[in-house]
Amino acid sequence: MNVLVVGANGKIGKQLVEKLANDESYTPKAMVRKEEQLQPFKDMGADTVLADVEGSVDDLAAAAKGMDAVVFTAGSGAHTGADKTMMVDFDGAVKSVQAAEQAGVKRFVIVSAIGVHRREKWMEKAPYYSAAKHYADEWLASSGLDYTILRPGLLTNDAGKEKIKTDVDLERAEIPREDVANTIIASLKDEGTIGKAFDLTTGEDTIESALQKV
Repeated sequence: MNVLVVGANGKIGKQLVEKLANDESYTPKAMVRKEEQLQPFKDMGADTVLADVEGSVDDLAAAAKGMDAVVFTAGSGAHTGADKTMMVDFDGAVKSVQAAEQAGVKRFVIVSAIGVHRREKWMEKAPYYSAAKHYADEWLASSGLDYTILRPGLLTNDAGKEKIKTDVDLERAEIPREDVANTIIASLKDEGTIGKAFDLTTGEDTIESALQKV
């Protein structure tokens, strides 16, 4: 499976590309914004492409051409403010969906955030972040693509435990970024996750069995 990773230079994206590159079932293409970001992914054995979610849909569609799936892991970061959040986490995600449609790619997995589908759970200090994630998810869900929406909890840099909990609504709790990457790959393998949106945190179930419950 050829997989375009949008936001490959992020903390989840890097781990995802490396894991895909080490799995003979996948050929990852790392999408990055800067020339100097390319080489580490080439060293992993991944294909690479220069493109920016703040660029045009045509450019993103060119990056997605020939792919079997697109995974959107891009994010503006916690300290960029509302303007950048809207342009990356919302508009960048929408343009990536439009690009997948234009390129004829049916499978699309997006990394969202826990609880953003419930306004009462939106972040008090940064409601624009929750809104951006929520409406990007809504756009994807109404697109007609074979989507999966992952809403992970509080992200950590701990080593993955490969044990998670999934549900439509979960209390805010931690999950290692590595386990988010592991769950993305498991979702790509499991067609039962198509058309599903769910929260995920660290739990007691294996990733595969947790996905059976969504």
